[in-house]
Amino acid sequence: MSTAPRLTALDALHRSLGATMTDFAGWDMPLRYASERDEHNAVRTKAGLFDLSHMGEITVTGPQAAALLDYALVGNIGGVAVGRARYTMICREDGGILDDLIVYRLGEAEYMVVANASNAQIVLDALTERAGGFDAAVRDDRDAYALIAVQGPESPGILKSLTDADLDGLKYYAGLPGTVAGVPALIARTGYTGEDGFELFVAPADAEKLWQALTDAGKDAGLIPCGLSCRDTLRLEAGMPLYGHELTTALTPFDAGLGRVVKFDKAGDFVGREALRAAAERAETNPPRKLVGLIAEGRRVPRAGMPVVSGGQVIGEVTSGAPSPTLGKPLAIAYVDAAHSAPGTEGVGVDIRGTHEPYEVVALPFYKRQK
Repeated sequence: MSTAPRLTALDALHRSLGATMTDFAGWDMPLRYASERDEHNAVRTKAGLFDLSHMGEITVTGPQAAALLDYALVGNIGGVAVGRARYTMICREDGGILDDLIVYRLGEAEYMVVANASNAQIVLDALTERAGGFDAAVRDDRDAYALIAVQGPESPGILKSLTDADLDGLKYYAGLPGTVAGVPALIARTGYTGEDGFELFVAPADAEKLWQALTDAGKDAGLIPCGLSCRDTLRLEAGMPLYGHELTTALTPFDAGLGRVVKFDKAGDFVGREALRAAAERAETNPPRKLVGLIAEGRRVPRAGMPVVSGGQVIGEVTSGAPSPTLGKPLAIAYVDAAHSAPGTEGVGVDIRGTHEPYEVVALPFYKRQK
């Protein structure tokens, strides 16, 4: 029996704006409002407004909250200062990636773990299981928050007009409590677009008021509402991994080229340490397939699962692909054999329904904003 998708606090507002809705990880979410290209370009040049309330917030508190997270996750979470955030992962005992996460340290003994919507229950269950023996509590706070993001070069100015919080002093991957348009919020300088921007965690009852205030404040700056479709092309251009595409339980962080998030030098044991140490050694002596960017020479768009080929042999697989509004060409992220991973490698193509379309191998990201 299928269950009805969950609705965010902004569901009625999205429908009033004419959004095309889609079922995403069990949530009814806006895919687009009008033109995906216009929404993408607004974030790159002006500002875009996103409802990300499907993300999974999990609060960890208690005297041993840091010790629990250091054991449960691969990163050094105890070393995160209050008010800062860290990108990290949670792995299985065999090193396979369960999810990639952002962890915010809200207080001396309080953390918020933000999981991908599709993995939120998996992460919650794993943290709860791993909390055994620690003086710490794991709480499901998915219903306690709505999450609104404003992203793009105009976003600092738009947000400044609605808050007296010190945005100039707020660094990337940091968060501070404040008030935005009269609404209490955790203001985080994080995002998934490759642009400067903010993610605002608020009570669901305040979400519509905040969305409307941001819409009004951003009207003259070119801010428009944006859906999940352009969020995907924005993160693709920025070379950011998507769980289920670039990251899976079949891959370790070292397979994904993200071994830097694994901190072997932190105190104590952590889940997957032994398997990840072996994966790190394998990656040094026998490099796994590497994650690269591919830029099309033609117009055909690659899709996830399509083979990457060279000299008539399969050398890899596309994990994500889409037309790029910024570059004006189709792009792909792919895992390819190390021997074909160097930027400029010749003779590489993607098998698109039996035709080997030529592609240029490039280093990620495809796009990097001007600071």
